Amino acid sequence: MALTAGARLGPYEILSPLGAGGMGEVYRARDTRLGRDVAIKVLPEAFANDAERLARFQREAQLLASLNHPHIAIIHGLEESGGSRALVMELVEGPTLADRIAQGPIPLDEAFPPPRRRRIPNDPNKLNDPNVPNVPNDPNVQPSR
Repeated sequence: MALTAGARLGPYEILSPLGAGGMGEVYRARDTRLGRDVAIKVLPEAFANDAERLARFQREAQLLASLNHPHIAIIHGLEESGGSRALVMELVEGPTLADRIAQGPIPLDEAFPPPRRRRIPNDPNKLNDPNVPNVPNDPNVQPSR
C-alpha cells in the first residue's frame, strides 16, 4: 500500500516515505494524538491478504515488543485502518545501515560496544528496580567476589 504525504492511517498522518524492502514500506508519520513523529511500517499490497506474511508481521511486532535495547527501535503498537496493517515504531534519526556500510568497514568496538553492567542490589526484592543505576564500563571496577 503506497501512502502519500497527507494520507491518514488511524491517528497517524503520513509525512514522507523513508524506505521499502521485502517485508514492508516505511514512512515518517505524525502521531496526531501525542504530537510526535513516528515510523510506520506497512505491509506491501501484494502481501496484505497473505496469511503467512500477516503471521510473520504479527510475530515481528510481538518480538519487537518483547525487546528493550538501545539499538532496537521501540514499538508503539499495531494499527489497522482501511484494511491495512502497520507497525508503529519509534522514529530513529540518522543514517541507514546501508549508508554506514558504504563508509567502509565498521570497527568492532563500534559494532559491538562493551555491555553495560547492572549494579546488583543487596536486597533481592530490588533486582528489577529501574532505580538501581547502571555501572559504567570502567576497567578498574571489578565485580565483588
